[in-house]
Amino acid sequence: MTSWQEFTEGAPRTAEIFVRRHTAAGNLCLLATLRSDGSPRISPVEPRVFEDRLWIVGMPNTTKFRDLARDPRFCLHTATVDPEVKEGDAKVWGVANDVRDTALHQRFATALYEETGFDLRGQEFDHFYEAVLTSASAVQVGEGHLDVTIWKPGETERVIRKH
Repeated sequence: MTSWQEFTEGAPRTAEIFVRRHTAAGNLCLLATLRSDGSPRISPVEPRVFEDRLWIVGMPNTTKFRDLARDPRFCLHTATVDPEVKEGDAKVWGVANDVRDTALHQRFATALYEETGFDLRGQEFDHFYEAVLTSASAVQVGEGHLDVTIWKPGETERVIRKH
């Protein structure tokens, strides 16, 4: 499994598309988790990169965090409203590790406040998930073709071109 920093170094094309689309959507992504009965759930989330790690943090007591507590596997997809995917999109798969480090939580809250004005300083986090990646893919549309970039830890990115 791979940290965010290792991912950006090992999969620069996929990481660039993910970051670009994540930023363009106002940090919004769709998080896929598994319900207790094994069926999928998709929920909006605003993951953030902080201290070279990708974090999935949000409102307490939500079903998506109960899902991750029970089964930490996830898929995170950059949100898009363009059916032609002209700007591309990306997905990362991985395992969510709940990090219980209150000093880290407060550094995160301070940085979030300084960046957005949203104030979580001094609050306790029920769940504070680091996204540890197991694979990723990205899609880009070119002139008359579609490039699908696939990455797995320890491998170089490979591009499959579809016409």
